Amino acid sequence: MSLTVAELAKYMDHTLLKPEATEDQIEQTIQEAIKYNTASVCVNPYWVKKVHDELEGTTVNTCTVVGFPLGATSTQSKVDETKTALKDGADEIDMVINIGELKAGHDDAVQADIKAVADATHEGGKLLKVIIETAS
Repeated sequence: MSLTVAELAKYMDHTLLKPEATEDQIEQTIQEAIKYNTASVCVNPYWVKKVHDELEGTTVNTCTVVGFPLGATSTQSKVDETKTALKDGADEIDMVINIGELKAGHDDAVQADIKAVADATHEGGKLLKVIIETAS
């Protein structure tokens, strides 16, 4: 079975996470996501409200990242970012895992970090994805 580009787009996040992204670039990303009917538009937390407002009435979700790009922020910071993003209209949260703790084998710390963000996300009835950011 092969999928068409249009069918495949429904499973893809259209992402713009550059810190220097401008409002015009965010707008272009939103319009492309609507045109191709992607799963979501994923942006930095600053842009969540704008993206949410622009996507209202479409099937495209608003997604944002917490702990981006390094995952080394405190658990409380990630939880606070999550709650603010949900208040601003995020449908999905992409949490960056604390790769240092993971590599060190501190599984309990990694699990507690994920659980705290998952609890905050699920309390808002939304989806959490845990990501490993490998860009350097």
